[in-house]
Amino acid sequence: MSRYRPPRPRGSRYITPEGERQLREELRHLWKVERPEVTARVHEAAKNGDRSENGDYIYGKKRLREIDSRVRFLSKRLEELKVVDELPKDRQRVFFGAWVTLEDEDGGQQQYRIVGPDEFDLQQRKLSMDSPLARAMLGKTLDDEFDFESPLGTQCYAIVDIQYTAPK
Repeated sequence: MSRYRPPRPRGSRYITPEGERQLREELRHLWKVERPEVTARVHEAAKNGDRSENGDYIYGKKRLREIDSRVRFLSKRLEELKVVDELPKDRQRVFFGAWVTLEDEDGGQQQYRIVGPDEFDLQQRKLSMDSPLARAMLGKTLDDEFDFESPLGTQCYAIVDIQYTAPK
């Protein structure tokens, strides 16, 4: 069985200023804080002799590879990202960075912010602009209704609010 995994399709290049700050902070933390700590632990573990049975050495080296891989990814990704820090001219439509409140057929409301794929987090209500739901919302205006094909079947949503600042 092969370990090969095809590369992920590239996500959109757009990111909010907050998202860029988070990625830069993660890169700084990995490179300046975590990597030196793990390197020191691996160095101490290497002094203990037989490395083939030394868990601190083996898992430390594994963690170093993970850190280096993430650092390489973040460095390359940050070079190609485009920070979107301007509001759109037409704030009555759903575009990147908008907080959108949706209402389903039962009257339940959900609110999401449309962000780049590098910063999405459903627990914080941040939805990637590459996701099917965000794609269905983009370009819509207030009170527009649209159908969304989800794993649960077709769902109908109405856009009840669009904001370009954080909701209270």
